[in-house]
Amino acid sequence: MPNNWKTYKVSDFIDINPKVPLKKGLEYSFVEMKNLDSNNKYVLPSDYKELKGGARFNNGDTLFARITPCLQNGKICQVKGLVNNFGFGSTEFLVFRGQSNISDSDFIYYLSRTSFFRKFAEAKMIGTSGRQRVAKDAFGNLELSFPPLPEQQAIASILSALDDKIELNLQMNKTLEEMAMTLYKHWFVDFGPFKDGEFVDSELGLIPKGWEVKELGEFVNHQKGFAFKSKWYQERGHLIVRVSDTTADSININTCNRIDEELASDLQAYALKANDVIIATVGSWPPNYSSVVGKVVRVPILAEGALLNQNAVRLNMFVEEVAQQGLLYFTLKNDRFLKYIVNSAQGSASQASIKLTDIFSYQVPIGPVGQFVEFSKSIDLVLSQQNSLIIENQTLTTLRDTLLPKLISGAIRVKDVEQTLAQVL
Repeated sequence: MPNNWKTYKVSDFIDINPKVPLKKGLEYSFVEMKNLDSNNKYVLPSDYKELKGGARFNNGDTLFARITPCLQNGKICQVKGLVNNFGFGSTEFLVFRGQSNISDSDFIYYLSRTSFFRKFAEAKMIGTSGRQRVAKDAFGNLELSFPPLPEQQAIASILSALDDKIELNLQMNKTLEEMAMTLYKHWFVDFGPFKDGEFVDSELGLIPKGWEVKELGEFVNHQKGFAFKSKWYQERGHLIVRVSDTTADSININTCNRIDEELASDLQAYALKANDVIIATVGSWPPNYSSVVGKVVRVPILAEGALLNQNAVRLNMFVEEVAQQGLLYFTLKNDRFLKYIVNSAQGSASQASIKLTDIFSYQVPIGPVGQFVEFSKSIDLVLSQQNSLIIENQTLTTLRDTLLPKLISGAIRVKDVEQTLAQVL
């Protein structure tokens, strides 16, 4: 331990579940457990609702999931974006904040993400199997050594710089996605590049003369995922992709299940390739169709080689034998397809399913292949930029996760990593 570090009881170093002056019956920013993403430092409120109960917090506080399996899944985020600085959320949050003149709230966020801190919390869980949770006083007698406040702030600044760059890249990827969808709509919804030509009536309304309306199934080949047995899963091994383990637009490889590598070697027919398009065929379907079933994602380069689960289908599109993956992806992400497939879903909202025949029956405008190639060039550039940002984020995440425990424990000091950080950023 460095000479100027001091040993504290964690309960004296962290303000756990600090008092927040909210009044029942009034409305405040609300954060749900499902909003916390283990890959993101920050969580934003999802709603504004009347306070009836739950954990209370301010901007900058750390929300620490105290219940299984949310804690094991790394649901620990720093909250921001609360209206008037106040908010509340799930009763299953522990709220962490810095103690005045003793500890820094950003430093505490990173402390709570260390493997040691999380495993200690998991070991202190109480309650029945499947509903175990961490009590507020679980950290009461835990003693750890921490640096002076200025060094805490310097450590948090280094780690935050990496997280801020990761978040910026995520936002850039989201912007690229929106730009590409705008381009798709310009070409295949509004037919902007062809507006000076002649249009004719069709089942989809007016389309450029020389175009046709055809069913998607004429241009798409597919492959169902493999029915993996739960007993095959293990902590390390080969990735198994379920579309429920994805973010809005891409596969989150950190949440995927894994199976034994030797078993996986016999299943390479189910291995995904970068830019494959996959769609979930089974799952839940909330009213706003921001759902599991019907969720469409493309495979990023980091998930290449992962194996596809049975509740999803891989799709590839060819127009006159020319691959059109970008066109397929944005066709299936477009609101018209989403509304169509919602109306085609079978079963209840909590356990819905969609048929391949309904996907294949979806009508699309088809024009000369040369025009599709021109569109694909623009889309492929976007996909390439997105893949580059995904790779960069993996590098940044690896560096952050390497530095975090070493800086928090004093194994390395701030001055030792400042030059490396400057080069990376």
